[in-house]
Amino acid sequence: MARVTSKLQVTVPKVIAEQFAIHPGDEIDWVPAGDGIRVVKRAPAQGKLAGSGANERLRLFDEATKRREQSPKSPASSGERAWTREELYDRGRVG
Repeated sequence: MARVTSKLQVTVPKVIAEQFAIHPGDEIDWVPAGDGIRVVKRAPAQGKLAGSGANERLRLFDEATKRREQSPKSPASSGERAWTREELYDRGRVG
């Protein structure tokens, strides 16, 4: 039998986890089922990167890097601001 902890966490019994191939990090859904609750193992992610190979992830990373390099640069340098970093850190200090 499983217990609910003070943080509302539940441990899946080892026999059940093995029977349904539930591993650490897997996601499960809690589904209302009449007077009870049904626990369902969530299917693996089907998003854009799910199951993509290293080459695809590298290609997407390279594209994102190019977009970042082409975007406008960061805000004005400290010489163009009306305040300094030290003034921000020291504001509100007494003495």
